[in-house]
Amino acid sequence: MSILIKNVFFKEEPVDIYIEGNIIKQMGQGLSAQIRADKVIDGTNKAVIAGLVNCHTHSAMTLFRGWGDDMELEAWLSEKIWPYEARLTDEMVYWGARLACLEMIKTGTTCFNDMYWKMDAISTAVEESGLRAVLSSVTLDSSNTQTVSDIVAPIKESHKKAGKFSDRITFALGPHAIYTVSKDIFKWIDSYSKDNNLLIHTHLSETPTEYDNCVKAHGLSPVRYLNSIGLLSPRLIVAHCLWLDSEEIQMLADNDVKVVHNPNSNLKLASGYKFKYHEMKDKGITVGIGTDGCSSSNNLDMIEATKVASLIGKAWRDDPTATPAKEMFKCATVNGGIILRQNVGKVKEGYLADLALVDLNSTAFTPNFNFISNLIYAAHGDNVDTVICNGKILMENRHVEGEEEIMRMATLSARKLFFNK
Repeated sequence: MSILIKNVFFKEEPVDIYIEGNIIKQMGQGLSAQIRADKVIDGTNKAVIAGLVNCHTHSAMTLFRGWGDDMELEAWLSEKIWPYEARLTDEMVYWGARLACLEMIKTGTTCFNDMYWKMDAISTAVEESGLRAVLSSVTLDSSNTQTVSDIVAPIKESHKKAGKFSDRITFALGPHAIYTVSKDIFKWIDSYSKDNNLLIHTHLSETPTEYDNCVKAHGLSPVRYLNSIGLLSPRLIVAHCLWLDSEEIQMLADNDVKVVHNPNSNLKLASGYKFKYHEMKDKGITVGIGTDGCSSSNNLDMIEATKVASLIGKAWRDDPTATPAKEMFKCATVNGGIILRQNVGKVKEGYLADLALVDLNSTAFTPNFNFISNLIYAAHGDNVDTVICNGKILMENRHVEGEEEIMRMATLSARKLFFNK
């Protein structure tokens, strides 16, 4: 399959983009006069961007959207989240993940990093959606009755099953957090990750309570604790990281740990807001952006998340030049590709053909003095018109095949989950 995108706005000028298979093969002006393609897309009045990369989410939690909002964190978890997660079936998770994939396609995301239950169902949903994803199943060992072998056996089984899916799906390891995973399991996960060259995806230093409890339990802050047990490495992706001092930032940098900022979730759950982006960047840490799950951020719109990341960074520093739109856009594209080890995040020859076309015929882009500023500060996910992932068109003219059925089945699954209907 080959695709030719004609006359699309890129870096202040119109270009043609030729996609062969799943790769951006050629870019330039006048290609449409030289190249024949199976599919031609008219890019007039559209701009092309790399598909956005959501570096931290819990996809099937779309079913929890609006369920238990505006509650204290502990009550929210104990009353509205954990009891109902225990009732999730494979079918529910499948439709929740299909809805997440639909929402991400509709808002320009082509690759995401996920941690949730029933990974096989999520893998199936991602495979059918056409998106690219790094998937990990949640690992917990809070029960005293479980042995190490009880916990690691399902991980190995999931790793084995992951081989039946396409190369758009990458298996990763998902230890939930320092307060739900023991030292022994963390160390086993690190060893298994090293032996199999797998990414590890976890939450870290998200709340003051987590920080204080870690100090009480181990005599060390969360980052220092993981450092003490040898878990910090280039394979580790840590979400949130709101409560860090300069020494902890240096530890993350020294070990090439990747960090994901989740501004909307942090604000809604009042976890904190002083994400130290500039301090991390200055130390060479690769920072990405995530939406977190719809239970805590309510949507998966990466354009919105990137805008909030920029605005909140300016506000708490009292500095309008901080966290500029151009840098935050890089976090949501280029850095995401680096973090997830995917050849995505750039509109460039040789990169995977994961692209989004943005409709410029909108008030958000009128006048269009600065496209990136308009995209981040004025636009939203609904301005995305066309999405291509792995060289396949997933959305054109804002239509995704089967979207009505996905929304219908996800609604039925949510009703079954919460109301037994």
